[in-house]
Amino acid sequence: MASNINPTVRRRRLGQELRRLRELKGMTAEEVAERLLVSQSKISRLENGRRSISQRDVRDLCGVYEVDDHRVVDSLMQMAKDSRQQGWWHAFGDIPYSVYIGLETEAASLRVYESLLVPGLLQTSGYAEAVIPGTVPELTQEQLDKRIQVRMRRQDRVNHPDSPLRLWVVLDESALRRVVGSHLIMREQLDHLVEVSNLPHVTVQVLPYDAGAHAGMSGTFSILEFDDAADSSVVYIEGVTSDLYLEKTNDVHKYTIMYEHLRAQALSADQSREFIAAAAKKHADSMA
Repeated sequence: MASNINPTVRRRRLGQELRRLRELKGMTAEEVAERLLVSQSKISRLENGRRSISQRDVRDLCGVYEVDDHRVVDSLMQMAKDSRQQGWWHAFGDIPYSVYIGLETEAASLRVYESLLVPGLLQTSGYAEAVIPGTVPELTQEQLDKRIQVRMRRQDRVNHPDSPLRLWVVLDESALRRVVGSHLIMREQLDHLVEVSNLPHVTVQVLPYDAGAHAGMSGTFSILEFDDAADSSVVYIEGVTSDLYLEKTNDVHKYTIMYEHLRAQALSADQSREFIAAAAKKHADSMA
């Protein structure tokens, strides 16, 4: 889990440092792009850690920013080299949300609001096998198998013996009622939710229908936080064709306030376990 072997986090830190050097120089991303004869979007992607950074990129940028300290340049060059290492998820091929997996692997805590389905970190294999092809029907069997394997591997963060992820989930009631796969799969999934919610580092709260209008009605989101002060919190919003990562302090603050309102409207952890257990029983009764 150490950050020195996490290419996503290393790339993000390097991008932040390059942005700091640009701002110290008093240059805009557009001005830097013109100097290097590249697109402005490339500079932006390098700075936000969404694009792989080569040692040549670092050398060129340090030249534009007139960084004279060779120790600083060497350190940034080494970070660029380390950032091109591959995380465990690369072994599964082209995973569309690989940037998020890299952040999740390094995060110390994760707050999730889900409105329609059980979050991936808490899914059973049966639920995953049913929900993934339902949401992405064009997948081949090979692609489906890889996605299921990745989803199950991600759950190592929840069960890590030394540094488990601190996970807080607010789950809309609809995720408990919708029959994904079968009533048997749903009963097993909800039983699993009850079990995992008893872990000291996992909290699950249900937002029932009768809670009325709430702050999460505009869509689902996750907030990732990190132990290292160099890594700012990130709001992650999953999209169909692209994902959104918000890192500005004001944006993160707004979503944090939204999450606090969701937690306040949801049932308590104990009430939620009872609610989930009752929903599991209804699925069991439907099998009779």
